[in-house]
Amino acid sequence: MDESSASGGSDQLRETLVALRDEMAKVIVGQDGLVTGLLTAALANGHVLLEGVPGVAKTLAVKTFAASLDLDFARVQFTPDLLPADVTGQLVLDPATRRFEHRPGPVFTNVLLADELNRTPPKTQAALLEAMEERQVTVDGQATNLPDPFLVIATQNPIEYEGTYPLPEAQIDRFLFKLAVSYPTPDEEQAMLRRHDQGLDPHDLAAAGVRAVASAAHLARAREAVAAVSVEDRVLAYIVELVSATRSLGSVALGVSPRGTAALLHAAKAWAWLAGKSFVGPDEVKAVIRPATRHRLILRPEALLDGTEPDQVIERVLNTVPVPR
Repeated sequence: MDESSASGGSDQLRETLVALRDEMAKVIVGQDGLVTGLLTAALANGHVLLEGVPGVAKTLAVKTFAASLDLDFARVQFTPDLLPADVTGQLVLDPATRRFEHRPGPVFTNVLLADELNRTPPKTQAALLEAMEERQVTVDGQATNLPDPFLVIATQNPIEYEGTYPLPEAQIDRFLFKLAVSYPTPDEEQAMLRRHDQGLDPHDLAAAGVRAVASAAHLARAREAVAAVSVEDRVLAYIVELVSATRSLGSVALGVSPRGTAALLHAAKAWAWLAGKSFVGPDEVKAVIRPATRHRLILRPEALLDGTEPDQVIERVLNTVPVPR
């Protein structure tokens, strides 16, 4: 990996980051939306919630993403008996100094995979709230900054609810994206089988040829480039009109929050930069509005009984709000 390329131009930097897709494709077949979503979230400095049935490569995708970006990675399997200190760390008595010192937990990493986050009680779920919002952990009144970059990627199973604790709205709202991870197509699944038949071990990424093609320095410079992407007032107004519309629909009990409005903007800027554009247009907003807002909508019970899905509500909003010209 050439660290000097981190100081190159925006086009070269973009090529470096986009190379992650090819690197992840060495072990991940298909799932283009997942791969692009993870990259976009990293560029927008946001967290991701992955929802999908077991066995669709959610964990493998996150591990491969971290390895391709040369970032520290930690995985926490969230269970009903997990304690907050198991995530953030705990105070340990140092015999030499006779003082309690903070022993950092797994949250002190670059990419934290919170596997099955909804299987742990709210008290432990809340241990991530400060980390996700403030990028710091407070223990015994002492705040400690987390590494930069810091990205939480959480998973949850959409079909098993026994023994789970639904994520509170305050925590769900801290995720930039909610990505739906679906089954592969028959062709993709056959390609996956071919790789396994040829000896692919998904637990050994190095043997699969996965290498770091970008670093934290590349990501930091890319974020600076994303921040420089311009947005005209008419596009800002379009974003506001879209989120305002979600708050006035009869089928919606709780619409997109102001935090969600800002998240939509940052995601659209990251998407525009990845596409090689220096400005955000309505198309970029449309491209990211579903993953950026679907988890922020709480539908009314009668809408749920009718089978209404958040994505259908978003589609209705897109068809209603005029597109700026």
